[in-house]
Amino acid sequence: MGLIMWLVFGAVVGGVAKWALPGRCPAGWVPTIALGVVGSFVGGLPFGAHAAGLIGSVVGAIVCLFLFSIWSEDR
Repeated sequence: MGLIMWLVFGAVVGGVAKWALPGRCPAGWVPTIALGVVGSFVGGLPFGAHAAGLIGSVVGAIVCLFLFSIWSEDR
């Protein structure tokens, strides 16, 4: 059950990050969900399941999407 909730949370965070990131991100929704899961893990893990964890997760997902967009422009 924990893995499914983590994926749902990552999908929500990835959607928020894609909405918050200005400009056009080359990633579709599936890579955005994957980057949201990675970002929520990296950004939210130090804070746990508190409000700071949610904010850290969104910030981590925004950073992951930003780095992905920079990386994909070079290719």
